[in-house]
Amino acid sequence: MAVKLRLMRMGAKKRPFYRVVAADSRYPRDGKFVEVVGTYNPVDENASINIDEEKAMKWLKNGAIPTDTVRNILSRAGVMEKFHNEKQGK
Repeated sequence: MAVKLRLMRMGAKKRPFYRVVAADSRYPRDGKFVEVVGTYNPVDENASINIDEEKAMKWLKNGAIPTDTVRNILSRAGVMEKFHNEKQGK
């Protein structure tokens, strides 16, 4: 099973709201997922990001591949830097 960290679109028309989820790459974008890792709201003034760092780190350590957008979101939340430091043994 190839797990990816990706966005799942929620919200109303013209008012997107996303969940960051761990899902099998074979499932559709808004389909079945394994676990919710956080949320992302691009409509807010500051584009609010809420990520559960423990869950994100767990999935990254287990080999989940983040999509480009999710990688940028995790970088803004500071999770990717923490993951790389831990991977390097710092």
